[in-house]
Amino acid sequence: MKSNLTDMKLLKKIVRRCFAAALIVGAAAGIAVGCVNLYVYSQTKEAVVSAEEAAEFAPDCILVLGAGVREDGTPSHMLEDRLLTGVTLYNEEVSAKLLMSGDHGRVEYDEVNTMKDFAKEKGVPSEDIFMDHAGFSTYDSLYRAKEIFGAERVVIVSQKYHLYRALYIAEALGIKAIGVPADLRTYRGQIMREIRELLARAKDFCYTVLKPGPVVLGEPVSLDGSGDVTNDK
Repeated sequence: MKSNLTDMKLLKKIVRRCFAAALIVGAAAGIAVGCVNLYVYSQTKEAVVSAEEAAEFAPDCILVLGAGVREDGTPSHMLEDRLLTGVTLYNEEVSAKLLMSGDHGRVEYDEVNTMKDFAKEKGVPSEDIFMDHAGFSTYDSLYRAKEIFGAERVVIVSQKYHLYRALYIAEALGIKAIGVPADLRTYRGQIMREIRELLARAKDFCYTVLKPGPVVLGEPVSLDGSGDVTNDK
């Protein structure tokens, strides 16, 4: 009986110590994530500008980052607002080239052709719209913008909460970039996106240190030519 009581006390002691250790590790991780987020924000906040300020930047292209596409093939509200902002910048002659970067890793899911079709319907000539079919993540989109499309100066279009991470990645990869927010409405589920973004910034902060290659690289495409060369990529 005494042996059983001793074993129970020992077990409780071990559990308490494990719980305390887990709390310490969790707190340390939370502090680290918080510090990374503050650093990313402080390094990029000045690069988030208005459309009017972007006109003076003279970029190689306007990079519109992909987002969700509905089952019927239409852009989600968030993607639609990015596209509307990108087309506005194009019409205001911020750049003569649009680079649509998104997920086209499956035949049945295609962000980039949805993005190009939308811009064409708004009057943008097809040859001025380039598609990056392997923009599977923000990191991949920026990496490929430089290494595949040769972009060294870029205006990035996305929602403001996302721009800080995109701009930090761009800077780390040697791209001169500014960001124009595409927040044209209130989005459902934004609180959860903000929470996920805290972790995504920490993840991509590590990526910018290690600088791994993207999921897919491929052959170079010149932004000086026609965007139609990317139609079948």
